Amino acid sequence: MIMEEKYSFNFETHVRMDGHSEESMMRSMPYRVGVPPKQKFWSEFCSTLKETFFSDDPLHPFKDQSRSRKFVLGMQAVFPILEWGKRYNLANFKGDLIAGLTIASLCIPQDIGYSKLANLSPQYGLYSSFVPPLVYALMGSSRDIAIGPVAVVSLLLGTLLQNEIDPIKHPLEYRRLAFTATFFAGITQATLGILRLGFLIDFLSHAAVVGFMGGAAITIALQQLKGFLGIKNFTKKADLISVMQSVFSSAHHGWNWPTIAIGAAFLVFLLVAKYIGKTKKKLFWVPAIAPLVSVVLSTFFVYITHAEKKGVQIVKHIEKGINPASVGEIYFTGDYLLKGVRIGLVAGIIALTEAVAIGRTFAAMKDYQIDGNKEMVALGAMNVAGSMTSCYVATGSFSRSAVNYMAGCQTAVSNIVMSVVVFMTLQFMTPLFEHTPNAILSSIIISAVIGLIDYEAALLIWKIDKFDFIACMGAFFGVVFASVEIGLLIAVSISFAKLLLQVTRPRTAILGKIPRTNVYRNIQQYPEASKVPGVLIVRVDSAICFSNSNYIKERILRWLTAEEEQLQATGLPKIQFLIIEMSPVTDIDTSGIHALEELLRSLQKRDVELVLANPGPVVIDKVHASNLASMIGEDKIFLTVADAIQTCSPKFAEDV
Repeated sequence: MIMEEKYSFNFETHVRMDGHSEESMMRSMPYRVGVPPKQKFWSEFCSTLKETFFSDDPLHPFKDQSRSRKFVLGMQAVFPILEWGKRYNLANFKGDLIAGLTIASLCIPQDIGYSKLANLSPQYGLYSSFVPPLVYALMGSSRDIAIGPVAVVSLLLGTLLQNEIDPIKHPLEYRRLAFTATFFAGITQATLGILRLGFLIDFLSHAAVVGFMGGAAITIALQQLKGFLGIKNFTKKADLISVMQSVFSSAHHGWNWPTIAIGAAFLVFLLVAKYIGKTKKKLFWVPAIAPLVSVVLSTFFVYITHAEKKGVQIVKHIEKGINPASVGEIYFTGDYLLKGVRIGLVAGIIALTEAVAIGRTFAAMKDYQIDGNKEMVALGAMNVAGSMTSCYVATGSFSRSAVNYMAGCQTAVSNIVMSVVVFMTLQFMTPLFEHTPNAILSSIIISAVIGLIDYEAALLIWKIDKFDFIACMGAFFGVVFASVEIGLLIAVSISFAKLLLQVTRPRTAILGKIPRTNVYRNIQQYPEASKVPGVLIVRVDSAICFSNSNYIKERILRWLTAEEEQLQATGLPKIQFLIIEMSPVTDIDTSGIHALEELLRSLQKRDVELVLANPGPVVIDKVHASNLASMIGEDKIFLTVADAIQTCSPKFAEDV
């Protein structure tokens, strides 16, 4: 009998004794917001910790594996070459060989020039393209990144180091501090990777990086005017005003016209080669070999004309042989230890930011994944090894990586090929560079850093986000008119300021109902959306925490006051319900709960009822744990805004 009645209710009559349909009954009883099952504190803590630091579940491949297999997987995790090396074949090697030889022809003249930016002898630039690429090839996960000294890090390192030690008066101490900074740059990078703190580098926003890189490019180009114009007495300052004063004060007696002729001629050649490579992708090798061709031709020209006797400054002696050990030169004690740590920390993070960005860019182009934390460990290990073998900070070079990619590299073996070529150069060919004019190195650096000025990205930033553009320009002008470290400080400060502004002043919006739907959206975005008489619907677009809870409470009350004044002026009914749409509210802390309690008391004084719509699992759990749910009323917490309106303003829900 009971089953018959149930059957009759569900499938035959669909009608209750009071005459209301089941559909009407379900409309009148909105679905209740679910409260997630209570988790134990330790389980919840471990889950949060795992999601924060181990979101990629790095230990998953080790699950249910034998000890021997776990050992193999562990070795492959540390040295990825052991994994992809098993699949390596002759076809891969052909691509890597061509790519390696191409980037070697680009890196050798660049390394000699970049070492001057760091105020080090030319051989140290070459050293830094020998050992670090070998270490990275063993431990790195990117197939395309080309390792070596880069312009921005070289300039940054040189600027910070010479603030502590004069490289001309105390060259040995300066070099030792450079190795110390490199060592701690590597330690910083490896530590961030091991502790899985790579997300920290994301605090330097893209806009700030664009501005910093552009400013650094201008500064680097200005520094090259010394070699380009043949000026002997040049300012040690890097800001625009000091450099231009030094340049123009030397115009009558300090400029060397043969040097200018050599530099200008080959700068035009390099820029034309770069233009050819940019417009005709198949001729990518033209700008890649142009620097080496320039060095060979200019060196030969100076040698046969004895231009050095006419005041053309040349490289002179470059030490022959591979990297000497430098472990004993690193400062592990004394006054310079902390200075080395500080400089290494800054240089390491900038180098890391550039390398990871480059690695992700080319990984996306080839549709494969790189592990950011593994990259940090690999970069850190190579710089630690480099500091012990007379290298300064190395990282991924965008220009060389782009050439590496276009030349058809398949794996990190292209770095090994480049390293072998640099080794051969150090062993046998360094005497050939003795007559290389400094002007050609300046021209090579100027042509290389021009690409760092990304004006298209700056224009896009202006269109998208004006605050981001302020960060971009702040970093740019800070580097150009003050110094590299001031520009970096401005970039980081503005990035943090934006983050703090977004956290402390989150967006809120008034919602209205989209016609012919049950959807409620921002009335500024959808002007056709209609407000609900007697009801104010506010959406909070962030977590509610100690930094913004008071602002959110006050902002909601201001919305309410403004709405009531408008209603009073037009003679419409006053607000009876305030609905807070909480779907964007991902979390709430004790300050947030306290703010909602204060909001509830303020609303009660105004005879306005507080209603919550669609609180997430974390939020509803804390609302119940704090007893706020009983204060508001269980019947005032709804799954959707539409459900809340159905209860608060049923006539509107039916009519609209």
